[in-house]
Amino acid sequence: MAVISVALAGREYDIRIEAGLLANVAVHCQPYLRKQRVPIVTDENVAQHWRDPVAASLEAAGFEPRWHILPAGEKAKSWTELAHTVDWLIGEEVERGDHILALGGGVVGDLTGFAASMVKRGCGFIQLPTTLLAQVDSSVGGKTAINTSAGKNLVGAFYQPSLVLADLNALDTLSIRELRAGYAEVLKYGVLGDAAFFDWCEQNGEAMIAGDRTLREKAVAKSVAAKARIVAEDERETTGARAMLNLGHTFGHALEAETGFSDRLLHGEAVALGMVLAARYSARRGLLSEGDAARVTAAVRAAGLPSEISGLQMTCTGQTLADHMLHDKKMDAGTLPFILLRNIGAAFLDRDVSLDDVAEFLDGQLKQG
Repeated sequence: MAVISVALAGREYDIRIEAGLLANVAVHCQPYLRKQRVPIVTDENVAQHWRDPVAASLEAAGFEPRWHILPAGEKAKSWTELAHTVDWLIGEEVERGDHILALGGGVVGDLTGFAASMVKRGCGFIQLPTTLLAQVDSSVGGKTAINTSAGKNLVGAFYQPSLVLADLNALDTLSIRELRAGYAEVLKYGVLGDAAFFDWCEQNGEAMIAGDRTLREKAVAKSVAAKARIVAEDERETTGARAMLNLGHTFGHALEAETGFSDRLLHGEAVALGMVLAARYSARRGLLSEGDAARVTAAVRAAGLPSEISGLQMTCTGQTLADHMLHDKKMDAGTLPFILLRNIGAAFLDRDVSLDDVAEFLDGQLKQG
């Protein structure tokens, strides 16, 4: 088992990475469970694969699992589902010292963590991420949120879990599209801060996606370790270090908004496209070589991820996409910082980006491909 600690003052917690964790979930979670009844939030798709194994483990240890099943998909990150979840948790008599289990991908983890931050002014929760994207990114670091009509993740809280259990067996239940979408976040860690890991991804990414267990463990552990270091340095994104994790997200969130936060474009696919756009825009600004921008594009394409926004067949302009960015939660005093690149493995925060220039750049990208 790989164990990586997120070192926060007084709130350190572990991320455990191994095959078979969900079938033995009671062993790992028992120190955090004070009462017989254990509230678990999941979604319709995840319940089909993991409800029975998780329930069997808890029941064998004398617990009574209680289930709240969300609809599957990004649409569940809504005011309506948040309210239903909070009401259900209160009905289950959850107390401050209790822990909720969040069993699922990023949507389940984000919504459950946000609900946990509010119930009784804050109770505990444990992340049981079942997608590659959630295992390497969203389950670690305590960002919880829902979407609103104005944009993605605009309402939420920084609220850390008490434990994260990343079961590699869960990856076997994912579609190839979901695996590729999760891999975008793996690749991101190389692009933003680790050129050697980017090299590793170029050489091993396709085999990892295809199912090589050893490569999957290394990809998850390496990604989690990178994020844990950054979160420990800048938990609430105040110094700029954690902002690097937003590489690809400003462009990506605009694409998600334009496509209606739907299955037309998964979050990881949006991040992949966003990284390509960030690399190309960095080259446009004379910051990154055209060769490195092409290398980022090639790595995204080799993984089977979308690399051209023209392929989305959106009937919009670059200005429309730039307008979506005005609702980005990173807006500060009327300006929007962008994560750009000087080299592969060397991202930086640029606070001097003109959205008019971004719109013109995106007009060209919409016609390319």
